Amino acid sequence: MSLIQLNIKGISYSQSRTGAYALVLNEVDGKRTLPIVIGAFEAQSIAIALESDITPPRPLTHDLFVALSEIYSIKVKQVIIHKLIDGVFYSSLICERDKVEEIIDSRTSDAIAIAVRFDAPIYTYENILDKAGIELKADELLGASPLEEPEEEELIEEMFTELENLTTPYDKLSLKELQKQLDEAVENEDYELAASLRDEMDKRNKK
Repeated sequence: MSLIQLNIKGISYSQSRTGAYALVLNEVDGKRTLPIVIGAFEAQSIAIALESDITPPRPLTHDLFVALSEIYSIKVKQVIIHKLIDGVFYSSLICERDKVEEIIDSRTSDAIAIAVRFDAPIYTYENILDKAGIELKADELLGASPLEEPEEEELIEEMFTELENLTTPYDKLSLKELQKQLDEAVENEDYELAASLRDEMDKRNKK
C-alpha cells in the first residue's frame, strides 16, 4: 500500500470544546485535510517547533528526545500514521542508527512533534484519508484568502464533528463499561483514548 505525504497546515483551537486542539494536516498534491485532535501540551510543543524564533528557557520533553537521539546518533527518518481505530490515530517513528532501521510505536501528536524537530516527512495511507480526511475546495483551505475568520472557525468545528463521528458512541455505554475501557486504555498507554473516555465520564457525573 503506497504512502501519501502530509504537510502541517496549522493548529486550531475549538471554540466549543474546552481544551481541544486540532492539528490539521494537508495532503501533498491533493485537496484533502486530515484533522487530528491533540492535547494542549502537544499543541504547544508542535507550535514552538514550527516557530524557529521561539526557544523555551528549558527543553520540552520532545526537545529532550532530540538531544538524546543526537548524542546516540539516532535519526528519525519519517513518521507514518498507520492506523485509525474509534477515532484514535496510531503512528510509528521510523528511526535509523548505524544503518539499522527500527520502528517505534508512538502517539500521533508526539510523533509529529518529534518529526518537526527532525524535519522528517509525515505519511499516511489512502484508507485513512478515505475514512477521516475532509476534502475542501481551494478557496476553503484554512488560512487561505479570501476565507474570513468566522468561516474558518466553522470549518474547524466541522472537522471536530467529523472526528467525533468516527468515535465509539459512548452514550450507549454504562459508566462501568466506560471505566473498564478507560482502565484498558491507560494500561495500553493509549492516553488520547483515555482522555476521551474520562471526559465522557466527567460529563455524565456533572449531570
